[in-house]
Amino acid sequence: MSQEVRVAVFRPDDDRLTDAVGLLDSLGATPIADPMLEIEPTGAVPQSDADYVVFTSKTGVELAAEAGWQPGDATLVSIGSGTTAAATNAGWTVDREPDTYSSAGLVELLADDVADSHVNVARSDHGSQVLLDGLADAGANVTETVLYRLVRPADAGESTELAANGELEAVAFTSSLTVEHFLDAAADRGLRDAAIDGLDGAVVGTIGEPTRETAVDHGIDVDIVPEEATFEALATRVVEAAAPSYTE
Repeated sequence: MSQEVRVAVFRPDDDRLTDAVGLLDSLGATPIADPMLEIEPTGAVPQSDADYVVFTSKTGVELAAEAGWQPGDATLVSIGSGTTAAATNAGWTVDREPDTYSSAGLVELLADDVADSHVNVARSDHGSQVLLDGLADAGANVTETVLYRLVRPADAGESTELAANGELEAVAFTSSLTVEHFLDAAADRGLRDAAIDGLDGAVVGTIGEPTRETAVDHGIDVDIVPEEATFEALATRVVEAAAPSYTE
């Protein structure tokens, strides 16, 4: 008989969380929605004189589009499929997308082409320095536009209590910042070590290698890193891994 598989999900409280909860429901899991990110737009838009404009998130694309920004003659670069889909929905054409959905993947994609070009990286205030440094090392004139800030919602943290009590079967971390905010929320409750210990008995999934590295650096053992850096792939793998332990 199947038993409950509770999966904590940390996506921002918008359509991404709604979609994540719906997906987990469809997989037969019990979603524990605990948003660890809140988006604060800055009102900025990518620079109009850039040769390349690089978007590293769906959120960045949507905010730029809502502000009326258009790529013009710039080469439009997307970090991955979700970001590309958002750009397509905005009526833009993405010119370049890396095989590996990460800052390192973007550097590898562009390094041979951007010497003496102006590359504008449009993203959140928590973007990886790897991207800026890698493009600069390739000879680009790199600028950064912060489109939005990512903060921890004041009421985040229900999942940390469940983890500390051994009441989560799985968690799905979708960025390094969700890992850090999860641990900060646990620390606010005096539960940081207990929450990490509780995750030892759960299936821990991360959406990509940078997120895995952050989790491991903070003492969290990671079980799942899907080949495709999408929430659907992450959720499917996590639920598949957690469910056998709870069936008989």
